[in-house]
Amino acid sequence: MARIGIIGKLGRMGQTLESAILAAGHEVSGGIDKGDDPAPLAKDSDVLVDFSAPAALEATLDAAVAAGTPIVIGTTGLEERHHFLIDDAAQSIPVLQTGNTSLGVTLLAHLVREAAGRLGEDWDIEIVETHHRMKVDAPSGTAILLGEAAARGRGVDLAEASVRGRDGITGARASGTIGFASLRGGTVAGDHTVHFLADNERLSLSHMAENRGIFARGAVRAAEWLMGREPGRYTMPEVLGL
Repeated sequence: MARIGIIGKLGRMGQTLESAILAAGHEVSGGIDKGDDPAPLAKDSDVLVDFSAPAALEATLDAAVAAGTPIVIGTTGLEERHHFLIDDAAQSIPVLQTGNTSLGVTLLAHLVREAAGRLGEDWDIEIVETHHRMKVDAPSGTAILLGEAAARGRGVDLAEASVRGRDGITGARASGTIGFASLRGGTVAGDHTVHFLADNERLSLSHMAENRGIFARGAVRAAEWLMGREPGRYTMPEVLGL
């Protein structure tokens, strides 16, 4: 049994995560939310799981490093500076950061990379994601994760290949680009489809999340796997042995 601490306990994912931790036979060592000090929780936990906000990440990482506590980071909307902070923390503790903790999405990303690598540039790649009306970032962290998988398969830099928010007279689609479209509405937990489109044929790989429980279960699986690892930066595919 592990003592798992929750960063962002009062959020939608935090509440779902608490149930998943208990269902897996572990103990919730505590939880914090906006304005709380993460240091005591880090000291009292075997592993932390963070589903809070990017603004809280630096303090959380500092506390985890000081306590020597592994951390799973599922917070989305991270910027480049946050990844520098994660890289720095990973020199001292095990850190697993991902845009999506779902095991199904993890496998989907693997399949997307394989497809992108095996299909030529005459196959256009478009990523469509749908989320609930309250989601504040776009494209979703999962869409970006899938875009990165496609870019790795193609051997290109996603930052240079991605196209977002088409509007007006955009001209013909540039060969080799990876397009993103974000839909928002209702209570959708998260739908993602990666379309591969060539002349006269299409291949679509999809994942539909029916509720947040799948992300919580995946996060617990990641937390279990991360404990006892050497310091370093880890990913969800490693949890599945991909």
